[in-house]
Order: sequence, then structure tokens, then C-alpha cells
Amino acid sequence: MLETTTGMAPDGQPFHIVTLTNQSGSQAQMMDWGATWLSFRLPMDDGSVRELLLGCSKPEDYLHQSAYLGATVGRYANRIANSRLIRHGIMTELSPNQGAHQLHGGANSFDQRRWIIESQSDQSVTFKIYSADGDNGYPGNFSAEVTYTLTETNRIEISYLATVDRDCPVNLTNHAYFNLDGKNQDARHHRLQINANEFLPVNSEGIPDADLTQVNGLSMDFRQPKTLTQDFLADEYQRKVSGYDHAYLLSPECHSGEHPAALLWSADNRVKMSVFTTKPALQLYSGNFLQGTPSRDGKTYDSFAGIALESEFLPDSPNHPEWPQPDCWITPKQTYRSSTVYQFDLA
Repeated sequence: MLETTTGMAPDGQPFHIVTLTNQSGSQAQMMDWGATWLSFRLPMDDGSVRELLLGCSKPEDYLHQSAYLGATVGRYANRIANSRLIRHGIMTELSPNQGAHQLHGGANSFDQRRWIIESQSDQSVTFKIYSADGDNGYPGNFSAEVTYTLTETNRIEISYLATVDRDCPVNLTNHAYFNLDGKNQDARHHRLQINANEFLPVNSEGIPDADLTQVNGLSMDFRQPKTLTQDFLADEYQRKVSGYDHAYLLSPECHSGEHPAALLWSADNRVKMSVFTTKPALQLYSGNFLQGTPSRDGKTYDSFAGIALESEFLPDSPNHPEWPQPDCWITPKQTYRSSTVYQFDLA
């Protein structure tokens, strides 16, 4: 179902909201502004319906938040140090938007732009965007598509496709925040498991400042399920960024997209989310700076109200070809493809 809102986006046109439904009564909503995942409503076994995503009360509110709620981000998700790319000895200057660095593709990037609805059905929608050569400093004319599909088994399947006519790093992801308890409350009481033996330490600006590090014996270890509160701020790795905001290099068995990269359980143990991805890494963000973000009830969220699990290449990968992951640079002869699945089940 396609709905046109009365509110207007910065381009002077209304927002368009697509609602996907399945036979079990689950409902997902997406918006063409930012190709944003707005909502996932899951029927519970007691007859109630639980909202599992953080979101705003109306589309216009998404223009007044900096948390990237549910947005599709790119060309390169996460941070690029000093807003510079070096490839074959050639340096390219990007547009900084977080101090000296670039975050999530730069200011007013894909999360704050109109995507074209390419196609839609009851259970799927495809959005498309074009980005010109030099956009936020990136080389090449770039086209991308993202397709959201709601299955009968309560999976949101997100598929990405992109091409570019000059060598360019590409790292598209979705920035949904999850609170599986369906309330504006501290999500650090969720239990989390991540199938990863290594993570990437960062400095206070979120820029990698050490080699990949084994999680064994550290607060960063989520190989067995535990709450985020259990070891929260237990060491300098976290204290530098006020909590968890780190990329995990996923174990090889995850790379096919068939073995779960992460599992998340609500604090009341009634909802379980499984994450599958073909990407090599997963960024865990505990919502450390969510305070003041417009909320679904027309008020604001507190910090730690939601957890983000973003599928991606490691941050600053364009400048670290030595890291053990596929190359994030795409050539004109290649097509960028990736997929990430969020599966919701009653626990």
C-alpha cells in the first residue's frame, strides 16, 4: 500500500510511505525519503502488536534528527578517517561532516535525499537513487537500489545493488535501531550474541586506532549471549566512545548469509531477532547519544533506547587493504551486491 503524506519534504514534494504486510499480520513501513525503514509491527501471542523499531511520530520529524533512524546510508557507511581516500597512490578528498572525518557518506547524503520508488507489491518495495561524480567528494557517477521484502516468516530481507563508472568504495547499510520490548526504555537489558572473534578498537572519534583485536577476555566478547549492561563501560575500549560503538569482524561461516551473524533477545524474553548478512562485519551501537531524538510518541528518546546492528565493511576500510575482508572498492566492471536479513520470532 502506498500513502502520500500531507507533510512536505525539503524538495517541496510529499513523503511517500509504503506499507508491507504478510498473512500473519506483521507490518513493515518504508519511506522514500532516505529509503528509510520506519516500522516493524509484530503480532504477539497474547493478541497485542509490538513495535520493534525506534522511529518518529511523523515523517517531518526525520528531518530533525541526527541518529540516522532506519535510514539507508552511503556511499560509504561508518567513518572514513580525515575524509581522505588513497587508491593506487592517488588521494581523493571527501567532504567532512564529523570533525575532520566523514560519517555515513557525508552531510545531506543518501539518508536525507529522495529515493525513487522503482517498484512495489504487497510484500516488497525497491527504491533507487543516483549520485553524480564528485558527490560529497566521491569519484564516479553512481546508481544504487535497495529492496525491502517482508516474508511470510517475518523476515525483512534487504538487498543492495550498485554500479559506478569510476573506482569507488561502496558500503551501503541500514541504520535501524531495535528495541524488542516495544517500549521507550533502556535497551541495554537485551541479551545479545555476535558470532565474531575479533573487533576493531577505535579512538574517541570512532576512528580505528589499533589492529583487529581478539574479544577473548574482554568486555567486547559477545560469543555467548549476555546483556549489554553486564560489561557496560567496563574498559577503555568502551569508555572512549561512551559505550558500544564498534565493528566486529564476523566469523567466516556467517559470510554466506545463511548462518546468523547476531542474535538479539528482548529483556522480557518474548521476542528474538536473528541477523544474517553477506557483509564481513557488523557494527554494534548501543545508542549512546540518542538522547533528544524525536520519538514515536511525539516526545524524545533517551540514550540507550535502541540497539543498532549495522552490516558493513569495517570502518575506514578504503584506507586499509590489509584487513582480512573483501575489497570495498568497486570498479566500473563490477556490480556491488549485498544482502542483510532481520528475522523476528516469538521467543
